[in-house]
Amino acid sequence: MSRRLAASSIAIAAIIALPAIATAFAKRPHYGGTLKAEIGAAVASLDPSTTPASAEESAARTEIDSLLYESRDAEDGTFSGAQGSGPFRISDWQPARELTLAANEKFSGGRPYVDAIDITMNRAAKDRLLDLELNKTDFAPLSPQDARHAAERGVRVSLSQPDELIALVFKSSASAPDKTTDALREAISAAIDRAAIANFILQKTGEPASGLLPQWISGTEFLFAPPSSAAPADGIARAKELLKQFPSAPKLVLGYDSADSLSQAIAERIAVNAKEAGITITTLALPQSPATRAASVAQSSQVDALIARIKLTSSQPAAALSGLLATAATIADVDASPLAASGNAPAATAQDVLDRERAVMKTHRIVPLEWVPQVYGLSARVRDFQAPAPGETWPFAYVWLDPSPQPSQ
Repeated sequence: MSRRLAASSIAIAAIIALPAIATAFAKRPHYGGTLKAEIGAAVASLDPSTTPASAEESAARTEIDSLLYESRDAEDGTFSGAQGSGPFRISDWQPARELTLAANEKFSGGRPYVDAIDITMNRAAKDRLLDLELNKTDFAPLSPQDARHAAERGVRVSLSQPDELIALVFKSSASAPDKTTDALREAISAAIDRAAIANFILQKTGEPASGLLPQWISGTEFLFAPPSSAAPADGIARAKELLKQFPSAPKLVLGYDSADSLSQAIAERIAVNAKEAGITITTLALPQSPATRAASVAQSSQVDALIARIKLTSSQPAAALSGLLATAATIADVDASPLAASGNAPAATAQDVLDRERAVMKTHRIVPLEWVPQVYGLSARVRDFQAPAPGETWPFAYVWLDPSPQPSQ
């Protein structure tokens, strides 16, 4: 009798579980379909010997290169490479306009779930957002300040960890004589209201930065909290105290990428904060297109500081800090030893990383402002998308498309 009851119980449990099992099977990875993607960059060439026209194009090319098992031959323009080393191959290529990739059947990591990826380039941010709303595309990078607005309009949004530092980087080179001192740079840092930038400009998608590494990587960022993190008035008071040693009100020029509306908004906010403390900052848009490259270089020599956006290249503290400092040194055109790479990064201890960070922060040559995540808009049918970690690229080799997706929640 007990065996019959046990068998009955098992049968009833199986019947009850049938809907769940059916649902589970319905959500198993599905092969097939074309993933439609839109990006803002216009990638004009995949030839590794050519120089990208902008930082945006450079970043997009890196993402695309990670998907390919072939690369463009610089001499005859054909595609070649070690077959099997990437998940996709190029099936159609229209420079700066559209790129179509087909699944590589011999990919060492297993055939991708999707049959193809269709990447449309040079799409404005507002157009990408609209196409996501209308289900005309499956994937599009979004600006951090647009993440909240996109979610409110029903777009699925995927956020990475905060892995991009927006910073104020002071220049110092023969072409741009250093008009700042440690005290002046510290005064500007103290005057900046980072919380206001996070809340109003970034719409709470970003978070105030106080160190060169985010708290989730280093665990020590809280040690670098500036006075204004407690109250903006305290930061202004500290800035005014530091400025007492200057005979007249300092005047500086702050440059930003003319194509980046976020950098422009932050630069203008910094100018307002600095004015409250008694510092005059004039903002200057620096063009980035090839046609205006010479003008940009000439104008760059006139600026004292730049708004820089530096994406971390690793989740390991030592490697992340080394990469960030190398990028900042290039941006600022500086030769200061604290910014130069030193030591064996992989072998560095947590104390080594902290000491190096402290040495750089002490100069106020790099003023951390905000940490922002990478923001991706997704259609309802995209499954198993994981926002890339620092140093990782778009995970298109592992995503799949649900042929009958449920409405996003």
